[in-house]
Amino acid sequence: MGLRTQSGIVATAAAAAVLLAAGCGGGHKAHPLVVGAVEDAAKAGDPAAAMALARRAGFRAIVLSEVWTPPATSPDDAELDRLRGAVTSAAAAGIRPIVAVYSFSGVTPLTDDARTQFASFAASIPRALRQVKDVIVGNEPNLNLFWMPQFAADGSDAAAAAYLSLLAQTYDALKAVDPHVNVIGGALAARGSDKASGKRPTHSPTKFIEDLGAAYQASGRSKPVLDMFALHPYPESYSVPPTFAHPKSTSIGVADYDKLTRLLADAFGESPPIAYAEYGIETTIPAGRAGAYTGMEPTAPVDAATQAQDYVDALRLAACQPLVRMLLFFHVTDEPRLEGLQSGLFYADGEPKASLPTVATAAQDAEGGKLKCLA
Repeated sequence: MGLRTQSGIVATAAAAAVLLAAGCGGGHKAHPLVVGAVEDAAKAGDPAAAMALARRAGFRAIVLSEVWTPPATSPDDAELDRLRGAVTSAAAAGIRPIVAVYSFSGVTPLTDDARTQFASFAASIPRALRQVKDVIVGNEPNLNLFWMPQFAADGSDAAAAAYLSLLAQTYDALKAVDPHVNVIGGALAARGSDKASGKRPTHSPTKFIEDLGAAYQASGRSKPVLDMFALHPYPESYSVPPTFAHPKSTSIGVADYDKLTRLLADAFGESPPIAYAEYGIETTIPAGRAGAYTGMEPTAPVDAATQAQDYVDALRLAACQPLVRMLLFFHVTDEPRLEGLQSGLFYADGEPKASLPTVATAAQDAEGGKLKCLA
């Protein structure tokens, strides 16, 4: 996830003007959208109870994480049992299990051996758990938290080409297990500096996609490297609505569909289907719930009514963007550490937020293709 800071760019009239300029939803009819969340609670506790909360929220997909560390070629038995319990409970609840396989930058898979290990690790999951038909490869490889180096010694982009090599090898390994597995690539953060000499070297999604496309074209590969492209369109701050577009910057949000599809078409010949694979708005914690949390809040969250409005507006945008197939919120339930994300529809003690019924209804309507487009 990218950094969030306060911004004064959210005047209602300006946001509306940017939305119309971006062509978000205009003239399009809503299509069915997979709506879900990124949530590992089912691996850590009672998986049936965790999936019951997800169903209450109107969600029909859950992303479960699997972190690779070398030289593993499959999750260990204990981790696989935890994942199996979560996947089985998801399937029983009518929820689509999606597994995100990634590593942190300290062990970025840059060598042939490391890429082979990572690809084998990813492929072992749908081999062991046949209910898993969607695998996300990597997490925010345009950020130095998850991928290093970002830049070569001459200042050029090192991350995009290296990630392409990993993505291609993992794609082939997953398809060898099951040709129907949906391989989701990218999972890019919404912002980046594009500065090799910066304090935190990162790439913007715009630059990363351009460089990924150049690497793909230079590789001579005729096969795809992904079936769906993922973006994490978090806002600059929680006061920024999903309707705010970025026509003059390298950031990409939910309202930047036209920019995103143009970049992807230039990179791959045509734009693949798209998943907004992480989107979240943190809420304030009322005094009566404070006992369920620890630490200090480092950002400026908003009230539950604003969260509900933003989540519904994000759904109304995504459901009317023709190539978007998924919108996944982060999370179902708040993280109890305030340094983490309080962007769920339930407080950390499991009690629902005021945003829950509004978002659950919109999620169900989105899944049925019944949402009204924002225009």
